[in-house]
Amino acid sequence: MLDNMLQMVCHPDTPSKTVIGVKVTAELSASGALWFRFYVDGVLDNLETLAPTQQVRTEGLWHTTCFEAFLGKPGDAGYYEYNFAPSGAWASYQFDEYRKGRSDLAVDASPEIFLDASETHLAAEVTINIPAHLLPGPIDLNLTAVIEETDGTKSYWALSHPDGKPDFHHRDCFTFKLLPPEAS
Repeated sequence: MLDNMLQMVCHPDTPSKTVIGVKVTAELSASGALWFRFYVDGVLDNLETLAPTQQVRTEGLWHTTCFEAFLGKPGDAGYYEYNFAPSGAWASYQFDEYRKGRSDLAVDASPEIFLDASETHLAAEVTINIPAHLLPGPIDLNLTAVIEETDGTKSYWALSHPDGKPDFHHRDCFTFKLLPPEAS
């Protein structure tokens, strides 16, 4: 299953002490269900995570360990941001343009979040229903992870990073082209 996963890269200014690597994969169904699997590999005893909770909308998840997905239509300034914590907490936002006009994104159903963890890995599987106007695609996608260690060290992982400080909102990071499944 890990063979078709994409390798994320750690931002060079934020090295991790315990994470060896982060991989991710995504699949879009014809109905608009978007499934992700984030896989963190390393010695994870020192990973900071929120205590397990109900899967509820929660602000500020990016301040500690969380996984994120940014989606937008090619050529559009607006985009969507989804945050998923290993605790089960989540958030979704809509932006009118780069870091401007943020509002909570109304969702028809809470994301489904499943976690698998051991001393050497953390895997999070998430399914969301994306906004209908993004279909049938293509969709520009940026998949990211913020990893916080118990000593406060944070590393920022993405498929691509722009120059400068970590900035997951930057459109240069939206490098994954998500296509709808082919009609049968």
